[in-house]
Amino acid sequence: MLDWGERDTGDVDRDGLEAAARLVRDRGGAAQLCVVRDGVVVLDRAYGCESSSLFWIFSTSKPFAALLVHRLAERGALGLDDPVAAHWPQFAANGKGGITVRHVLQHRSGLPVARSTLRDALAMTDWDDSVRAVERARPRFPAGEGPAYQYVSYGFLLGELLRRVTGEPVRELLRAEILRPLGLRDTHLGLPDAQWPRHVPIRGRGPGPLAAAAHLNRRSTRRAVIPAAGISTTARDLAVLYALLVRGGELDGVRLLTPATLAVATTPTSDGTVDGHIGLPIRWSHGFQLGGPGLQPHRPRPMGRTSSPEAFGHNGSNVCLAWADPTRRLAVAYLTNLLLPREDGAAAHNAVSEALLAACPPLTG
Repeated sequence: MLDWGERDTGDVDRDGLEAAARLVRDRGGAAQLCVVRDGVVVLDRAYGCESSSLFWIFSTSKPFAALLVHRLAERGALGLDDPVAAHWPQFAANGKGGITVRHVLQHRSGLPVARSTLRDALAMTDWDDSVRAVERARPRFPAGEGPAYQYVSYGFLLGELLRRVTGEPVRELLRAEILRPLGLRDTHLGLPDAQWPRHVPIRGRGPGPLAAAAHLNRRSTRRAVIPAAGISTTARDLAVLYALLVRGGELDGVRLLTPATLAVATTPTSDGTVDGHIGLPIRWSHGFQLGGPGLQPHRPRPMGRTSSPEAFGHNGSNVCLAWADPTRRLAVAYLTNLLLPREDGAAAHNAVSEALLAACPPLTG
């Protein structure tokens, strides 16, 4: 769908692109960086791995589930203002009957965790147990009150909703609705055993990251269906998806969403309000994080401090990142295997994004 081979478009600063590539290389570990400008690949690099190596992308996985919901809403199979329990009656237990699909997409369900951060992470490889935990959970905050990041529960909320609406498990639905139509043959929700030799192990720096890496590097974790975090893919596949989104939802005759649906998916819902779960100000839409300086412009921003407010994408634990900027017609996929302390990872992402923004100025016309 994209022509893999770097080309000059005449409207990018090649030295600036090389500066971004050096930042990725000098960070160490394994990494892939793919940048697409108006449908043309302008940067495609892999360090310490092959371009076909498969990275666990953490929460950069989340937009895939959100896009499936938006596709169903576009067809009328569900409404964003439907109560989740209208499609999944057991979900209404313990005061959750008023939580809507829109609340979940906005991270305003009041269910940042089903049990606790640690218990949810340890149990996330068990689909049935995680779904039952969501059903039994009590909201921590009133629905719609404010964003509280559903870091693992997001995927089970949307994944089980999708299964109830369509009758199809979310992994099969993702293949049929997004992966096969777009030709994303290297993207997997739950890594198949046959693809295990291609996976990139996660490396951690510091006690917390080292412990997390040990859990995430298990084959049982990598093969599990974890929609909020468990997609394995390449930067090239992610770049195809975001190149399509930045062009209004269609690329080379394949349409994923109408422009109207994509506009809904990327409409701001929180302009930097401090998140009730992670304690940071994040600009949210209906399934994406948004660019722009936010309320704390001095802080590192995954898409860069100088990113356009129209930019949209998703950070994955400051390890992986994908985003698109419509003002630049730019799609970026940056995957690494280094799990760093939060501020170090955030600074590294900000630096790469800033270099790319400087190299690719906004387009007119």
